[in-house]
Amino acid sequence: MAEVCPFPGIRYNQQKAGNLSSVICPPYDVISPDEQKAYYEKSEYNIVRLEHGIALPDDNEKNNKHLRARIAFHQWLNERILQADPVPSFYIHEQTFSYNDSRKKRLGFTACVRLEPWESRMIFPHEHTVPGIKSDRLQLMRATAANFSPLFGLYDDPGQKVTKLLTGQMARRPIIEINHGSEAHRVWMANEPEFVQRVSHYLASKPIFIADGHHRYETALAYRDERLQGGWPHGDEAFNFVMMTLVSFSDPGLIALPVHRLVRGISAKTMKTLEKRLIDFFEVETIALGESGVPEVKGATTAVLGLEDGRLVVLRLRQSASLDDVMPQERSAVYKKLDVSIVEHLIIESLVTTEKAPNVAYTPDAGAARQFVESGQFQLAFLLNPVPVTTIKTIAEVSDRMPGKSTYFHPKLPTGLVINRLDGRLLG
Repeated sequence: MAEVCPFPGIRYNQQKAGNLSSVICPPYDVISPDEQKAYYEKSEYNIVRLEHGIALPDDNEKNNKHLRARIAFHQWLNERILQADPVPSFYIHEQTFSYNDSRKKRLGFTACVRLEPWESRMIFPHEHTVPGIKSDRLQLMRATAANFSPLFGLYDDPGQKVTKLLTGQMARRPIIEINHGSEAHRVWMANEPEFVQRVSHYLASKPIFIADGHHRYETALAYRDERLQGGWPHGDEAFNFVMMTLVSFSDPGLIALPVHRLVRGISAKTMKTLEKRLIDFFEVETIALGESGVPEVKGATTAVLGLEDGRLVVLRLRQSASLDDVMPQERSAVYKKLDVSIVEHLIIESLVTTEKAPNVAYTPDAGAARQFVESGQFQLAFLLNPVPVTTIKTIAEVSDRMPGKSTYFHPKLPTGLVINRLDGRLLG
C-alpha cells in the first residue's frame, strides 16, 4: 500500500560543523522562543536556523526567516558544512532515552514515502490540523525545497520481519553517534540492494499511520500539488515524496503521552457554571496534593488542578451521563468514548461564552501543568490519560481523527540527522 524508498540524504560534515550534538534540535512545534534563541547560540550551524528561524520586526517579502533559511542552506552546501550521500539509502536510527527512571530504546528507519491523499487509505492521520501552521511550513518548503525534519510514522510488523532486517544492519559502525543531554542517537546508512528491496517489498503491503507530523504531511501534499501545476509529470520527482522515520507499532520504546489542557481567561460566572456542569456529569473525588508532582490516578476521565487550592479534583464520568447532545453526531463510536474527546466537548467547549473564548495551551508534563496553575499563569489544568497506541490505530482506521494535541510521542525525533531535498528525481 505504501511506497517506501531510499534517498540520498544530506548530512552534516562533522569536520566542519563540529560536535553534532550542537547542531541538532527538536521539531519546530515544540521549540519555545527561549529555546529557539538557545539553539541559535549553540552553533552557527544549528539546524534551527533552517527549520525554525527567528522572525525579525522588519521582515518583508524580500527578507524574512524563510528566505534566510534558503540562503543559509545553500551556503552550507557550498561550503560543505552539509554534504549529500552519493547513494540512495535507508537511515536506521536508534534513539536511547530516559523514561520513568529507566533507559529505553526506540528503533526506526528514515526513508522517503510517496505522498498519497488521505482518501487513498494508504497513509492514515489521527489528529486534526490547524491552517496557520501549514501556511508557515509551506512558505519554508517553497523557499528551501527540502525536508529538514522527518515525520514520525508507524507500521505493523508482525513477526518483527522489518525489525530483524534493521538490527541485522547494526553490527557495523554507525555513521552518526550523538550524546545529546539525556538522549543518545546512533544512525546507520543501509543501501545494499537486497536489504532495500526486502524492506520496501514488505512495507508495500502495509499502510502507514502518522504519529507526529500531520501538519508537515499536509504541507508536503500542498507543495507537491503546486509543483505539479508547473507541468511536472506525476512520477519519481523528489517532491512526490516526504521524509519519514518509520517505527513498528510493537517497538518496546514506543511511548505515547497524553497532552494536558491549560486554561485561562475564565470569568467568575463561567467558572460557577462549569462547577455545576462537572457535578451533573461526573462523580467527583478530591485528593490532597503533596509538595511537588501530581498523584497518579487510575480510572478517571480527567483530573483538574485549580478548582480547589492544594487539591486534585478527580472526575469520573457517571454511568448515567448521556453525551448524545454533547458529542458531534458525525463522530465514530470510538471517538465519543475517548477521554480527550469528552474533556474537549463537554468541558472546554462549555467555557466558551458569548463574550470570548478562553485561552487554551497544552503540555505533556503534569508537573509543569501544576506549576502553571499554582503560579497563576493559568486558572485550570485538565490532566488526561494516555491514549493507547492501539486506540490511535483504531480511530485512524475508521477514518476519524482525535482532537488536535491529543498525543505526544516521547521523545520527539531530532531535526538535523538527515535532510531530504525535493529537487531532482528520487528513483531511477
